[in-house]
Amino acid sequence: MAILTDARLLAGALRAARVPLTVALALLLVLGALLPPAGAVAMAQLVGRIQTAVPTGAPLSATALPLLVFVLVLLLGHVVDTVVAPLAFLTTARVDGAHRARVAGLTTACSTIAPLEDPQVRALIRAARADPENWTEQTPGAGAVAGLRLAGNLIGVAGGCLVLARYAGWLVPALLLPALLNGALRQRDAARGIAVWRAGTVDGARGQRWKDVATSPAEGKDIRIYGLGAWLTGRIQRHALAMEGPVWALLARRIPREAGQLLLVGVPLVVGYAVVAAGGAGAPAGSDRVVAATAVLVSGVAIFQALGWTEELRVAVAAAGCLRATVDLAARLPTSEQAAALRPAADANDAGRVRRARPPLVRFEGVSFAYPSARRPVLDRLDLEIRPGELLAVVGLNGAGKSTLIKLLAGLYEPDEGRVTADGVNIAVLGAAAWRSRLAIVFQDFVRYHLPARDNVVLGRGDHPPEEATLAAAAADAGLEPVLARLPAGWDTPLARTATGGVDLSGGQWQQVVLARAHYAVRMGADLLVLDEPTAHLDVRTEFEVFRRLAGNRGRASVVLISHRLSTVRHADRIVLLDGGRITENGDHDELIARRGRYAELFAIQARRFATGGRG
Repeated sequence: MAILTDARLLAGALRAARVPLTVALALLLVLGALLPPAGAVAMAQLVGRIQTAVPTGAPLSATALPLLVFVLVLLLGHVVDTVVAPLAFLTTARVDGAHRARVAGLTTACSTIAPLEDPQVRALIRAARADPENWTEQTPGAGAVAGLRLAGNLIGVAGGCLVLARYAGWLVPALLLPALLNGALRQRDAARGIAVWRAGTVDGARGQRWKDVATSPAEGKDIRIYGLGAWLTGRIQRHALAMEGPVWALLARRIPREAGQLLLVGVPLVVGYAVVAAGGAGAPAGSDRVVAATAVLVSGVAIFQALGWTEELRVAVAAAGCLRATVDLAARLPTSEQAAALRPAADANDAGRVRRARPPLVRFEGVSFAYPSARRPVLDRLDLEIRPGELLAVVGLNGAGKSTLIKLLAGLYEPDEGRVTADGVNIAVLGAAAWRSRLAIVFQDFVRYHLPARDNVVLGRGDHPPEEATLAAAAADAGLEPVLARLPAGWDTPLARTATGGVDLSGGQWQQVVLARAHYAVRMGADLLVLDEPTAHLDVRTEFEVFRRLAGNRGRASVVLISHRLSTVRHADRIVLLDGGRITENGDHDELIARRGRYAELFAIQARRFATGGRG
């Protein structure tokens, strides 16, 4: 059943190659598979003519025709191999391109990131990505072509059986049945070997991470300072043994079976050849016996080779695993249609109620959210209002749920309870693309694209043509101009030391690049700017300048600011304290200080540490 499932998956993958190309390749492979039986017949006839001519002294010219046929078969095989190579390459490229596009489509169709954080989904994505890293992984394109070759081999086996039937019909079942059994055993062994290897890939990946650490300049400082070399080597070896130990054990168990399989294919072939060569079991006599023995030997060997262990079998089995992972991935990830069906029903006037003339009024209404492995919710029936055009600061201790709140605002997570609304409309009803077009977010773990500085900023609205004037204004908003002035090629400098002419930036400089990206998005139409710890890597002077510009140049956009440094949020229009999954304090800085609550306590602690240089 597994063989049939794999064959069906590989055949289905060929649809991406288009019918004319697939048919042409299949016909050539069938022709190539029929050449060995044809060669067996031609060789048998050639040997028979030579065996007849030599004892009688007849001229060897009588062997010219069978010799010519044999040479033509060899030449045709060479031509077929030459033509098949580019067709197979094109077929592989088309199938792999379609497959990678499908996997990308499956992963990007999710409107939230929650499914992509599932460890099982991550494992399926790795198996389905069609990016081989070891012998157990193959692309669907390579597997589909290998499947065609195997199918052609079966036709070649049928041709070999016809040759056997011509000279000694009883040998057909005597050789074919052991060959089929050998092929099934080989396919099973291949599948087991791949499964055992893949079971150890978790340890393999961990070992690779430690290998990367061992050669990384960044981690290299700690390794040398703290003398971690031996400890690190031990970790690498432990993971390598955990991954490869089961593979070695499997290979050791397979050695005795290899001898058994050799006897399975060798004994019938040797016995059949000996019987025919000796003239027994209805074999022809005289010179015809030599012809028959030659045909039996060549055809029998071809049958066992076609149904035995081949590179095509290994590639097909490995590629089928990639396709099975893709099927499982599709079953676990919701399609865009399924996601749309799960959205709350939309009212006909919803779109009109969310106005673009001003920033929306955003509300968290009784929102609760918990991570799958968490014992308690991060947010617990939280109520929060983000008013149009205001600068709202959200503060709280580490783990209070501030970053989770931002992901819910962006629709990257869906609330377990409650809803997030914009002008009274559930953002899930608006649709992810429409809602996110209004957002500009700087996440705490922002992305550093290894691209020129210009591209790093204009990606804030990558779906629009770049605007130079807006780019310059965004750089000014973020205080990026001094950084640009020091770059060798200005905006065109690659922000990666590994690129030609590229440089790497400090953490604070990167943060200014990302801030410029967000300001660019705002100037291009976004009206809700969200900043999650946007100045964590900045010095105090630069931080002050960034917030001064932010307060003065935010235009009509609403701003949500998350920061641990309470001194930087004191000038916000409104400050809310997130604690225990809920908003526990709400007001401006002076109001919260006068209230003498938790915010005032935290502000006093930070002010005291700042005044004493961090010693108090």
